[in-house]
Amino acid sequence: MSLDVGQLTGLIAATFTPLTPQGELNLPVIGPYIDYLLEKQGVRSVFVNGTTGEGCSFSVEERKQLAEEWCRQGKGKLDQVIVHVGCLNVKDSQELARHAASVGADAIAVISPFFFKPINAEALRRFLQEVASAAPKLPLYYYHIPSITGVNLDASEILDGIENQIPSFRGLKFSAADLRDLGQCISYCRVRGWSVLYGVDEQLLGAVVLGVNGAVGSTYNYVGSTMNSMLGAFERGDIDLARKLQFRMQEVITFAISLGFGLHVNKQLMSELSGLSMGPPRLPLLPCPPDHAQAITQKLRDVLASD
Repeated sequence: MSLDVGQLTGLIAATFTPLTPQGELNLPVIGPYIDYLLEKQGVRSVFVNGTTGEGCSFSVEERKQLAEEWCRQGKGKLDQVIVHVGCLNVKDSQELARHAASVGADAIAVISPFFFKPINAEALRRFLQEVASAAPKLPLYYYHIPSITGVNLDASEILDGIENQIPSFRGLKFSAADLRDLGQCISYCRVRGWSVLYGVDEQLLGAVVLGVNGAVGSTYNYVGSTMNSMLGAFERGDIDLARKLQFRMQEVITFAISLGFGLHVNKQLMSELSGLSMGPPRLPLLPCPPDHAQAITQKLRDVLASD
């Protein structure tokens, strides 16, 4: 644990939570899951208990078990284990933050509460401040995802002056399509040495042009290798190849959306492509129709195999 982490770069997998067919945690899958990310996808960091991980559908105790297992299995293998600790109430968020620090997480992230919502940026900053106070030696990242929370404040407004309230603040995960707001966040964070991680996988190349440091996403679990190739092409100045790879992923995601692409489908897709059993989603989400995941899997393989 150190506040001197520098900027986070590259792809970070927003991990799925493996469940048994009965809907209970399936922790033994996490070890092979880490090996798959490292060996097959070239992804070396994870974001645990976020939206993809169904974090808000699990109890505090279950989230602790998941955080501990990811940290234990990832020690010496993964570069970063970022644990999402956001809850609807500040006390549970603080408890999860303290626990993340105790089990060796590298950083914590916090989503805005979304039942009783903060009425302005100051209210949200104060919530984040209280959570940060429970783990003051861990870097804290704000997780901006207004499509889920319904908190439609500009992320750049939330950042304004936040370093004066939260010494451990080190950036944000920006999961929204507003490139104006994203650009303002990048401008603010860049001069402070903070990280801006983008969370809309199908638009990553556009965000890279604006200057994001890295990305957190669900598809990097199973197409990390391809998206690493896209980032490499951009860094080499091969813009045509970078566009080609991004367009291919957009084609797959567009096809997936036509079949009702959601967490339930995405999770089954991970099972199909990795060979690891992720199990069903937790209620109120329903399992994915098997033919949907199989059709998307075939589409992905066809697109990636094309010239």
